Amino acid sequence: MAVLVTRPGKQGLALCRQLQQHGIKALHHPLITIQAGEQLSSLIEQLPTADIIIAVSQHTVTFAHQALHQNDLNWPNSATYLAVGQKTAQFLSKTTKQKVHYPESSDSENLLSLTPLQQVCGKRIVILRGNGGRELIYDTLRERGANVEYCEVYKRENLDFHSETVVPFWQDSQIEQLIITSSGQLNFFIEQIAPPYQAWIFNLQLFVPSERIAVEARRVGFQNVVNTGSASNQDLLASLAKETGRKQ
Repeated sequence: MAVLVTRPGKQGLALCRQLQQHGIKALHHPLITIQAGEQLSSLIEQLPTADIIIAVSQHTVTFAHQALHQNDLNWPNSATYLAVGQKTAQFLSKTTKQKVHYPESSDSENLLSLTPLQQVCGKRIVILRGNGGRELIYDTLRERGANVEYCEVYKRENLDFHSETVVPFWQDSQIEQLIITSSGQLNFFIEQIAPPYQAWIFNLQLFVPSERIAVEARRVGFQNVVNTGSASNQDLLASLAKETGRKQ
């Protein structure tokens, strides 16, 4: 029994190491690469006048901080900071030296329920994100009267693969569990799977970080979906360890 980890870069590799340290075999197959976004240069104009700054992932914090540092600028002290998840909030707080608000459940719906986002009419809000995603946050805050801007500080590029080659390898590796941490990656993953292999894929136990993605996964065909409630490696590891313990 083994788990297929699809999250990219250092986070994916770190999760694989943590799983293996807990006696859980893991195979790393990233679905995307992360690079600096085309709007990153506009960050130095957007942040100083922002009333509220929202970071949707640790990647946004990393790229934004690098851009500010390269221009000898600091994170503004006057803004209210929010993050979608606890780990991103902790990273953002450490980086900015500011208090960061975050929801207990790491998703857009719970973020929008936080007190700092209730009375936002006329306020300037900057959402730090990758290329696409988090439209619910943008649309809802606009409906509440805020002046909302995206800043795409990084971009995701899909890594195409051939299911005819990799799925037999996954089967030989005894993959029974799968981790996918975004709806975009879920859709891309399914698009890459040829029809003869879809039944096997949909029979895997799938771990996702939110109920919204879980509903989407069940809709496309996954039979066994676990909502970990967070995309942090710590919470993913806890859920994997719990489910693996049940099967032993």
